[in-house]
Amino acid sequence: MALDLHKLEHLVAVAEEGSFTRAAARLHLSQQALSTSIRALEREVGVDLLDRGGNALTVLPAGSALVADARVLHGVSRSAVLRARRIGRGQHETLRIGHTPAVTGDEITALLRRVHRDHPDLSPQVNQRYPGELTEQLLAGDLDLGLCRAMTPAHGLTRRTVTHQRLRLAVSREHRLADRDGVEIGELEDESIMVWGHPGRSGYTDLLIDHCRRAGFEPRVYRNPIQGTPPVTAVLDTDCVAFVTAVAGPAANGNVSVLELRPPLFVPLHALWSRYATSPSRDAFLETAID
Repeated sequence: MALDLHKLEHLVAVAEEGSFTRAAARLHLSQQALSTSIRALEREVGVDLLDRGGNALTVLPAGSALVADARVLHGVSRSAVLRARRIGRGQHETLRIGHTPAVTGDEITALLRRVHRDHPDLSPQVNQRYPGELTEQLLAGDLDLGLCRAMTPAHGLTRRTVTHQRLRLAVSREHRLADRDGVEIGELEDESIMVWGHPGRSGYTDLLIDHCRRAGFEPRVYRNPIQGTPPVTAVLDTDCVAFVTAVAGPAANGNVSVLELRPPLFVPLHALWSRYATSPSRDAFLETAID
């Protein structure tokens, strides 16, 4: 049985909007046409997908499962069309890479230089994305590859470790530790530690917290109120410290000191991609980049 991608798109819109009225406006359809499309989809699948009773529209478990797969199918079909169109027009393939703020531009540049030696014709296009945006654009076929730290792959995405990078500590130049060459992680027990994601909702934040717990203390963490900026800048004008992957030494025009952590600690750099979409450029990148 082949499902109509348009009907699946209609189901996704209703699930995301939580309303036939809002979904119909988003899709530029009449509410009656949208309702008819969903009813036809339910007949094709053979089970109810939505509970229309009461005051609120509820997506049933079968509907949630189909929505998750529909997002994957839509992204794969879009990628397939764009790839065929590009090949038919003789256009060069561009590797569209997104990375979260936890992965720095210097790290991306180092990876691309390594890959370029083996694949000089590779044409990358790199943009920063927040974790939620990264997931959405990978599923939608708008990105070929995502680079992140400790993000749990959504349904339809796969994850692999590219490399591990050494963790260091950033402090402002006025901080009491600023003149040190290095610091033991246990010395941070009484420090305020700046993080980027909410504990319990960010895999990378949870990983950093776990490093502290293994050192024998429960960290006092604060979420950076300025999102999307380079990690070393999080401590500017604060008494906080922050875990970073930058090289040791002065940073941020001398306003930040990056210190070695002892014992050495490492964090993963992960690659995310759609497990069903074809991308020779992505495969070439991964073949060279993964340690």
